[in-house]
Amino acid sequence: MDIRQLKHLDALAITGSFTAAAKKLNMAQPALSQSIKRLELSLGVTLINRTSNKHDKHLALTAEGLVLHQHATLILKQIKQAEAQIRAMANLTSGEVRIAVPGMLGSFYLPSRLMAFRHQYPELKLSLFEGGTRDALRMLQQEEVDIAIITAQDLQPDFDSQLLIREQMVIAMGAEHPLAELPAVSLNDFFDHELVMFKTGYFHREWILSQAKDLGKKPNIAFETNLINLIKQIVSQGFGITSVLEMAISPKDDILAKPFDPPVFLNLHIAWKKQRPVSQADRAFVEFLMKNR
Repeated sequence: MDIRQLKHLDALAITGSFTAAAKKLNMAQPALSQSIKRLELSLGVTLINRTSNKHDKHLALTAEGLVLHQHATLILKQIKQAEAQIRAMANLTSGEVRIAVPGMLGSFYLPSRLMAFRHQYPELKLSLFEGGTRDALRMLQQEEVDIAIITAQDLQPDFDSQLLIREQMVIAMGAEHPLAELPAVSLNDFFDHELVMFKTGYFHREWILSQAKDLGKKPNIAFETNLINLIKQIVSQGFGITSVLEMAISPKDDILAKPFDPPVFLNLHIAWKKQRPVSQADRAFVEFLMKNR
């Protein structure tokens, strides 16, 4: 039994004759008759009651034929719905993009780009999951999202990826902080002051802790939070310093952004799993971001 035979049975049930059904299906009547015969033989039942008249063979479905036609109706309806949905997805008039991003990118880099993408593809749904870089990596590994923006250090052999942005990491401090007069700040000087830190799961925290370990320093962590706006408020009032991506600091923040000496840059990649099929919507989103970096 195949889909083609179910379509043949459906046409017979609707039209009531082989002649009309064959015309509806745009096929020869003998071919239709043979198709139904093969279906009956494969199932071991009679699906059609046939009685003769002068003009055509009038038909009615048997009890088995009626049951099979009920199933055929549902199956054919689902196939039509599936075909329509796939066509819509292929034409980017339907579909969903699920993406995990680090907090700073979600707050400062992506909003305008997401709005522009929605303007170009208004029928696509965007599901954004914002958290630490470790959250983004975990969600991609567990296929909770289709795409993630992760650090270069998190790239794995089973990922495909493209470099999205290269952003400088800077030290954020208040205008009256003792380091404010320096053009750039060494890691040694950075660790001599109270720090405002992201919690565990953020690349910035892991990087700072690893640098401190390499230098034999113990970071003086005065405050921990994942709320970037709260971090900026604490820093602007002079209660500590932190390290953020340069994009997170704007002139209205009343915060100074000083580079490290030597400078530190973070490469962020947009990545997806090689073995997982990438939808047309996902491809469109990746291409859009790469064109609008």
